Amino acid sequence: MKRFFQLRDSSIFKKIMAAFMAVLLPLMAITWLINDKGSDSIRREISQSTLNTARYYLESLDKEADRIVQYLPKYVTDDDLMEIAAAGDELSHFERSQKIWDIQKRLMLMKDSSPFIQEARVYIPLLGRTLLSAKYETEIDRQEFEAMQLKNRTYEEPFIFYDDRLFISMQYPANTQREPLFVVAVELSASEIQESLAQIGSSIGGKSVLYNIDRGWHIQADNDPALLATVEGFIRSNQAEGKKEGYETVRYEGSSYLAVYKYSPLWNSYSVSLIPEANVLGPIQKYRIWFWWACALAVLVVLFFSYFLFRLIYRPLMRLVHSFRRVQQNRLEPIAIDRGHDEFGYLYQAFNDTVQSLRTLIEENYEQQIRNQRSELKRLQAQINPHFLYNCFFVLCRLIKSDRQKEKAYQFCLYIGEYFHFITRNDEDEIPLSLEVKHSRTYVDMQSVCYGERIQAEFDGDIPDISVPRLVLQPIIENAYKHALGNMRTEGELWVHSEREPEGLAFYVEDNGNAISDEDIYKLNCRLKRSEGRLEETTGLVNVHRRIQLRYGPEFGITMARSELGGLQVKILFGLS
Repeated sequence: MKRFFQLRDSSIFKKIMAAFMAVLLPLMAITWLINDKGSDSIRREISQSTLNTARYYLESLDKEADRIVQYLPKYVTDDDLMEIAAAGDELSHFERSQKIWDIQKRLMLMKDSSPFIQEARVYIPLLGRTLLSAKYETEIDRQEFEAMQLKNRTYEEPFIFYDDRLFISMQYPANTQREPLFVVAVELSASEIQESLAQIGSSIGGKSVLYNIDRGWHIQADNDPALLATVEGFIRSNQAEGKKEGYETVRYEGSSYLAVYKYSPLWNSYSVSLIPEANVLGPIQKYRIWFWWACALAVLVVLFFSYFLFRLIYRPLMRLVHSFRRVQQNRLEPIAIDRGHDEFGYLYQAFNDTVQSLRTLIEENYEQQIRNQRSELKRLQAQINPHFLYNCFFVLCRLIKSDRQKEKAYQFCLYIGEYFHFITRNDEDEIPLSLEVKHSRTYVDMQSVCYGERIQAEFDGDIPDISVPRLVLQPIIENAYKHALGNMRTEGELWVHSEREPEGLAFYVEDNGNAISDEDIYKLNCRLKRSEGRLEETTGLVNVHRRIQLRYGPEFGITMARSELGGLQVKILFGLS
């Protein structure tokens, strides 16, 4: 809400840009949301389709494995096999050969019964031979024979992984306490299983793995160790969480892949297919690229719009605003018309006409105002001269009556002559500040004749080369002598000094008198504030205050405060222009 009110007070340019962005950003956000939702939908559909495919092929593998497992017991009960395994060399060569050929035929039939059977074989330890479907002269591999026995299989699934090959075996007799008469084993075709796995996600560039975590065997469509390590970590994580099927996103070789997994209880293995998300979300990725291009185009449109908005509206409007501000500062300057006959051209011309009218009104009233001000200054100055002359004659009479003060009377007459020479030698309303200070020093010298060493006066500070109204400093010093220092029984101090301030030049007249209270100072300040615009006769401080304000403005003039010396401090603030 606070930012809203800040925007309300902002420039028109910011408001237009805010409105433009308020329309553009929601549209871009909606476009991005549609793209993102579409991406999730496609990802979900493809993941579900791949998961269904994985279910289908795993069910096919389960059925084939289950069929082979169910067929083996029937084969174990074959009479020829049981006879040759029990009798061995006791049979004649012809009988043994005939039975071996019959067994090989049935092994061939078993092999041809399923494309997932690589080879069917029978291990007969009494003969020391391993009968294969197509090979007659063979020897028994004792390590392989031991691996195919039930006593070495401590897990529930029917598969045996030996020498990087996958087997399903059955022995006779099933008692594992002694060596069996024979073992029938079916070697599963790894290539066929790999081909089935490849069918799961190959159409969209997927790679599939059948992984048994507990036994550590795996079958993958492509020999990729990095892929296998990624799949192993992924399966272990899902197995720890008890997940059986689903799809997630994984990182592989710096890219994102969609991992679709399905658990097979028969195989006690996970089928995992990793599909590049770039293949899954190919069209959506293209739309995203188009979206970013649209964003870049929108930025260019905003910049283009902002540039022309700035040139065609904001900059001409700000020229008009700055011109009005100059008028507020009494700088009546016209606007250079660089527009055609559009709205700003009309406003510029109307502004210039208004400025010209104001100039005419000011010129007509300026002389009358100056005459009024000069008349006011003359009237106020005329109040000071008789008042001071009366005081001078009073002091001079007192000195002449005293026989011991004739020298002082003479010196005092010289000071009076210099004083009135200052007043009457020209009729300028303003004089240099240095001349005003010199005149004030003359007045202080006159008072030193009257008071002797009892009152010490000091002048400090720089005197810049500026002009001020006549008789503005001496009346303040006169009041200090008359009201503060003249009636003191102790030594008096008068300190006149100046300081430069940011507003102008300040002259301070301070004394150590004790005749004025803080309440009196407050009343005098109030009287000075009320004096502006009043036309009644005034003398002393109000007189000086009025003339300074007429010259410099209402923020200048006299203010009073308690002095550091203990008496009254009178501050006279002059302008520097």
